[in-house]
Amino acid sequence: MLQETDFARLADLLRRQEAVTNLEQDVWMECRRFLFSYHGRESFLVLPETPHPLRPWLWRPTFFGAWPETDLRLIRKGFHLAYTDVLDFYASPAGVEHGHHFHALLRKIGMAAKFAFIALSRGGLFAYRYAEAFPEQVAVIYADAPVCDVRSWPGGLGVAQRAVPEFQQLLAAHGISEADALKESFQPIYRLESLASHGIPLIHVGGDADDVVPFQENTLPLAREYRALGGHIQVIVKPGIKHHPHCLDDPEPVVRFIEKYTLEDPS
Repeated sequence: MLQETDFARLADLLRRQEAVTNLEQDVWMECRRFLFSYHGRESFLVLPETPHPLRPWLWRPTFFGAWPETDLRLIRKGFHLAYTDVLDFYASPAGVEHGHHFHALLRKIGMAAKFAFIALSRGGLFAYRYAEAFPEQVAVIYADAPVCDVRSWPGGLGVAQRAVPEFQQLLAAHGISEADALKESFQPIYRLESLASHGIPLIHVGGDADDVVPFQENTLPLAREYRALGGHIQVIVKPGIKHHPHCLDDPEPVVRFIEKYTLEDPS
């Protein structure tokens, strides 16, 4: 059980950290949660009732609380769940740097050195950019209908229509031209070498009828490229399903995958 003294100690640790402000507490999905601002960005830390002794944690870079079945099942197994708002960064260098500081914050308050990404939709873009920059921190990536190639979404060069506002936001966040954003070298699917060399296991879930972030333009080419590099990826296809709903009806295969690669190698 999470003892009140442990909860108070963690609150005190957070309160003492640089750039943590407006620390509050509430209950989310029957779990105790810290809410705070980190470098001016909304951030959360959800606490398990019985923390695992290795202090494993999950990182949701986007869409906190959406289709949370996998998160909740792992919280019940002793994982913490962390979030800091990086949505408008579109995985730009500034966003990755913010994430790097956030990881350092979690380490200072006692979380494990490696974590598991839970990356839905455009959260995949952040997860892959972050893992490229800091592969030694990432135990596993679970990506659900993820953006892996911005030419597909928000670029709209394939099956999906261009998401015009989001594409312009991406260009502004990175400070690049449209031509630069559409280069092959910009796409996460062709930037997987550091992940493969560090042995980061990947699990993707997606619907083969997705017409927003098309499965055949994102997950399938990423899986092909990663396997060619010697990387390990498991792909779970949801026949006839579009971009929503995310998650599996029974998330146990994803839960087991995350457990395997976080708890067996918690360094």
